[in-house]
Amino acid sequence: MKTVRLTMAQALVRFLENQYIAYDGKEDPFVEGVIMLPGHGNVVGLGQALRQETRRLKVWQGKNEQGMAHTAVAYAKQMKRKKIIAVTSSVGPGAANMVTAAATATANNIPVLILPGDVYACRQPDPVLQQIEQTQDLSISTNDAFRAVCRYWDRIVRPEQLMSVMISAFRTLTDPANTGAVCIAIPQDVEGEAYDYPESFFAKRVWRLARRLPEAEAVAEAAEVIRAAKKPLLICGGGVRYSEAHEEFRTFAEATGIPFGETQAGKSAVPYDHPLNLGGIGVTGCSAANEIAKEADVIIGVGTRYTDFTTSSKWLFRDGAKFVNINVSEFQALKLDAVPVIADAKRALPALLAALDGYKAPYAGEIEAARERWAKELDRLQHTAYGEGYVPEVNDANAASADRFAKDLDACLTQTAVLGAINFAIDPDDVAIGSAGSLPGDMQRMWCARGVDTYNMEYGYSCMGYEISGALGVKYAIGDRDVYAMVGDGSFVMLHSELLTAVQEHKKINVCVFNNASFGCINNLQVGHGNDTLCTELRFRGDDGEHSGKFMPVDFAKIAEGYGCRAFTVRSMEDLTAALAEAKKIKDVPVVFDIRVLPKSMTDGYGSWWRVGDTEVSENPRNVAAYEDHLAHVKDAKKY
Repeated sequence: MKTVRLTMAQALVRFLENQYIAYDGKEDPFVEGVIMLPGHGNVVGLGQALRQETRRLKVWQGKNEQGMAHTAVAYAKQMKRKKIIAVTSSVGPGAANMVTAAATATANNIPVLILPGDVYACRQPDPVLQQIEQTQDLSISTNDAFRAVCRYWDRIVRPEQLMSVMISAFRTLTDPANTGAVCIAIPQDVEGEAYDYPESFFAKRVWRLARRLPEAEAVAEAAEVIRAAKKPLLICGGGVRYSEAHEEFRTFAEATGIPFGETQAGKSAVPYDHPLNLGGIGVTGCSAANEIAKEADVIIGVGTRYTDFTTSSKWLFRDGAKFVNINVSEFQALKLDAVPVIADAKRALPALLAALDGYKAPYAGEIEAARERWAKELDRLQHTAYGEGYVPEVNDANAASADRFAKDLDACLTQTAVLGAINFAIDPDDVAIGSAGSLPGDMQRMWCARGVDTYNMEYGYSCMGYEISGALGVKYAIGDRDVYAMVGDGSFVMLHSELLTAVQEHKKINVCVFNNASFGCINNLQVGHGNDTLCTELRFRGDDGEHSGKFMPVDFAKIAEGYGCRAFTVRSMEDLTAALAEAKKIKDVPVVFDIRVLPKSMTDGYGSWWRVGDTEVSENPRNVAAYEDHLAHVKDAKKY
């Protein structure tokens, strides 16, 4: 057996260079590169290895560990999980910063390889800089925090362990049913230790993306349930996109006449204007999908996890409704007491269509009517202006808050009108990305995806700070096309470090900051359940000791300009139209739009409900009323 003597870190990089993925007759390198923020846990051992061993891999410099890991998550999501970026940090705080991004990846079933430096395996210099000493177990380090948020976790304490560890790591990264974050902790002494590795370990290794075939019995049982349906409904989940079953899903819907609602992850698998596309479904869904869902007797979920937002906390669907779930994951396929078809969507949908033997859903105009009603409402939202009923009827404090904002900050734009304008000003193949706040709800309802795979919404973890970092990851994935990040001012403040990376890398990302001087989504939730505003608006502290003073006039355009971005200040629809047109001419420089929008100018619910922790006992009568409403909905919600 031929061997080559390498350090563990050198062997790791050489291994990453030679990992490939095969699917549908294609074969591509699986690891695109490594994003690195050097520190004393990785700068010497792994840093030297990256300098010596990289041939094909790209190496990028991160600015914040969470941000760079979110860049990798968004990249893998846009690449439909068929290509990844690895991320590496120092020990201690650098590693801990990536825990949130690891959770984001795992919650969304997105593969990302995390390589944090670790404390010394030999323990000779303990306690080292940034080491937490757990007196009951000295083997614990910061990196053990990743165990709860990763699909696979390991620590390499001897250089020869690298071989078995990396096989398990890539087994997980390339498993459609069980992918997510993989964390391999690399102690800084072991990184530099050498071993005689067999050359075969570094041979080209092809990981085959298996497309699991459905069992004939499962297909027959599912077909029997669907053939008896009078008002069936499809749900297009993220699995449709990751499987690249776009055409199979569309063909199935058209052949059977079954309409479909979209989850956040499934949106843009089929363009918005398809006559069977009802739009977003659930808590952040639109009226068309939710109206049809409430009457559906059979729900066919394709590649969906049935989160509480999709099911309206299991309240949306009527009693007696049956479920058929097509999912590569057995765990997901068995949800809601469904008939499970455990298979790849690209293989299962044609098999199920054949078994249906010409079945056609007996709808008689309901789909067209629901779509027409939503189209009218969408047009209203896209053209709602200040003073035209943009304040939800929650309580008088909402109207007063919006009026105060308009006075303090000279704002007149509504969030829904701005979204509508951006949607149809950008090119159909441009990609929109978002994650947290009120914008994901507005976008699932309102965003008209005109191109396939042009919607990259992280809503499994709804992680504030994903949006800008993620836009950079999407840009790495899509090349010359444009990406537009829809980000609230709260998320911008929380994490925008990778703007500087975009400047450094000459990557044009478009960042649309919806500046309403508040955590608007949570403020809505707060006051909508009977509470007074508390810590959800960006106001100066007033004479009464509360945050009751004027709204704070933050200038996000100036912040962006300081990084080297092009920036536009938007205070009117004319400003927005001109800025979007001018931005299209800009190349190789990030663009930031500081768009001041009125609070309470987002969309409201459309026949949905979301279970939250309402207060059973309170001195506030509004809380009591909210709890009574809570009980009424819980009564009608499914328990499984």
